[in-house]
Amino acid sequence: MHPTLSIAIKAARRAGNTINRAANDVDRIRVEAKAANDFVTEVDRAAEAAIIETLLDAYPGHGILAEESGRTAGNADSEFQWIIDPLDGTTNFIHGFPQYAVSIALAKNGVVEQGVVYDPTRNELFTATKGAGAMLNERRIRVSRRNKLAESLIATGFPFREFDHVDAYLAMFKDVCQKTAGIRRPGAAALDLAYVACGRADGFWELGLSIWDMAAGALLVQEAGGLISDLAGESEYLHTGNVVAGTPKVFAQLLPIIQAHRPADVAA
Repeated sequence: MHPTLSIAIKAARRAGNTINRAANDVDRIRVEAKAANDFVTEVDRAAEAAIIETLLDAYPGHGILAEESGRTAGNADSEFQWIIDPLDGTTNFIHGFPQYAVSIALAKNGVVEQGVVYDPTRNELFTATKGAGAMLNERRIRVSRRNKLAESLIATGFPFREFDHVDAYLAMFKDVCQKTAGIRRPGAAALDLAYVACGRADGFWELGLSIWDMAAGALLVQEAGGLISDLAGESEYLHTGNVVAGTPKVFAQLLPIIQAHRPADVAA
């Protein structure tokens, strides 16, 4: 195992312990609204602090890009940047809905090389190293073998921050719903991508994500033999925030459906 991956796992587990302790008394947690339907809790901040401390203790020269603190820690000029979401699925967490995760990725010169998605409620640790495959709790994982969209289970995330394009999204949803075995909307993009990687879902799409929502999960999908792209079928999803992923054949059938309903003013 690569040393940076070991440190990322250590950081994710520390954050997971913080989250699990807080989950025992979720009604007492202070919640703030960053924007409409976009929440942050003291748990997000405590988990993020634990992650950053662990990473910078090991690699003090690395940069940090984290959801709650931005670029305020580490070396902003480093070729190495950690991309952190300390609690992906905060809305689920504050309702006691057990679908949320810690997401940590390491990019070198903008290319993600290590990824960890940790589900503390199930103690499921998804890991990936570029070129070396993906794992779930030390077991090698692959995307499912399904090749027909009509037989596939597709995950997605509804728009929740901005609703300018909700009609276009609902058109996507309706079209996909009619051509698949079902759609699920669990509420944590990092886990949705991890589930594609391990075969629990056969495809996924979402619009308006942030880089920390999907950096680790995207690497999981790729290293598990899946495909992932932006809405143009290119590799700019970390920058546009719009993503389609799946098994190779399901991806090829899902992407044109999403493209057909893409609003003209939405980046690919």
